[in-house]
Amino acid sequence: MASSVVKIISWTSMAVASSAFYFCTNKYLDPSDFGAIRFGRAIATTAVISYDYYFSLRKIPQDPKEYDEIKSKVHLRSAERLRKLCFANRGTFIKVGQHLASLEYLLPSEYTRTLKVLQSQAPQSPLEEIEQVIEEDLGKEIKDIFKSFDKTPLGTASLAQVHKAVLHDGRTVAVKVQHPKVQAQSSKDIMLMEMLVSAVKYLFPEFEFSWLVDEAKKNLILELDFLNEGRNAEKMAEMLKNVEALKIPKIYWELSTRRVLLMEFLEGGQINDKEYIVKNRIDVNEISQILGTMYSEMIFVHGFVHCDPHPGNLLVRKNATTRREEIILLDHGQYQVLTEEFRLNYCHLWQALINVDMENVKIYSQRLGAGDLYPLFACMLTARTWNSVTKGISQAPLTSRENQELQKNVTTYLPQISQLLNRVPRQTLLILKTNDLLRGIETTLCTRASASSFLIMSRCCTRALAEHRRKNTCSLLKKTQISVGESFCLWQINLHELFLRVKWSWLGNWVSTYLFWKSSSD
Repeated sequence: MASSVVKIISWTSMAVASSAFYFCTNKYLDPSDFGAIRFGRAIATTAVISYDYYFSLRKIPQDPKEYDEIKSKVHLRSAERLRKLCFANRGTFIKVGQHLASLEYLLPSEYTRTLKVLQSQAPQSPLEEIEQVIEEDLGKEIKDIFKSFDKTPLGTASLAQVHKAVLHDGRTVAVKVQHPKVQAQSSKDIMLMEMLVSAVKYLFPEFEFSWLVDEAKKNLILELDFLNEGRNAEKMAEMLKNVEALKIPKIYWELSTRRVLLMEFLEGGQINDKEYIVKNRIDVNEISQILGTMYSEMIFVHGFVHCDPHPGNLLVRKNATTRREEIILLDHGQYQVLTEEFRLNYCHLWQALINVDMENVKIYSQRLGAGDLYPLFACMLTARTWNSVTKGISQAPLTSRENQELQKNVTTYLPQISQLLNRVPRQTLLILKTNDLLRGIETTLCTRASASSFLIMSRCCTRALAEHRRKNTCSLLKKTQISVGESFCLWQINLHELFLRVKWSWLGNWVSTYLFWKSSSD
């Protein structure tokens, strides 16, 4: 016990001393700019959590059930402390907290449940500060830009908030405005997080979370540039123009800057808003299918992936004319560009998982950097147990018992998971995050057990691999053979889908719709 206490105290002293040295030696930096309160709050929270874990778990009870209960309470207390820290420090801390909330393959459920509130609730900036940012960037007063400007934001996120407004020409727009202090604080927050992660590694060497800070550092620069977000939105709209049910707001470039983004205003309800979905009689199975189609196209076919599909960024609605379901995709600041090698290996891996080809599961998992931990990697990708993976993830639906086993395994294999996440390519991390967020939505919609997502993925993998082979051959005969083989595979998938519809789909759709409506009324 004494050694751990000494570790914590010595590290805290070292951090404070190093920050003081940083302040004293940097003549261009006012110490107050660093945010001594934010710094102290983060240090204190890390120390308290470390103390709590050590002192609460230092004497392991003989009864495993009692130990699990104590550990769960510590997890819950620590998660609540982290949530309060993120809310208090705002900005980058909330962004990282949102990421942590999606790591269901890595963190205990007490953490992910507690931190999920950060995905829909974030502190908002005062209206005066928001107006100041707009006027500074656009060089005009609010009244000269807008005919009307709603004081209450439509939504608030970690880096920005969105207001509804009307231009003088009558266009209704969504105005995304960056929180005024985010730019100044972000680099200092990242430095602080690096120090905290170093402390965790020093205290608990088996856990390595430097990858989390590395990802935040790399992506934050892009997310803080709203012009980059606008370009991403237009690229995605063009790329998925064949997915008619997907709507992406048009960007108004003449009134957009790095901190202000003006977009077409598209109305809808959040994808997890059960009351809105029931009221508007939206088909949850149709929504789940559209979601699966657009993300399979992004990942397997194009290799350009929207990596922040939390419920606040996905709206659903019924088209007033066609009465068909539509999804509105928002917040295009964070995208992952997959390398050709990664994308093709990932296609092969998912084909192997769906086809229960365990030899290729091993081969392509190892090509993606999993090494001897390939069974764990397969379980993390699919969010299924190894037993289900070897039997076929499309053969049997996820059960509550299997879900409980997965949650239990997270704690058991946490060091191996941490090791694996440091081993795989960086682009894998955002793919895993995206997978988990999508599964969370499917769980909310009660469509998680549907086989349609695997059929959609099979189609996209087949198309992507066939296109790659066509590009790499000059022979017309060979190209024809590849196209015929592709058509045959797609025909088989369609036939299988028809068989499932006849045998199970009506019942499955009815069950998922019933479960969703029942959960909505509870």
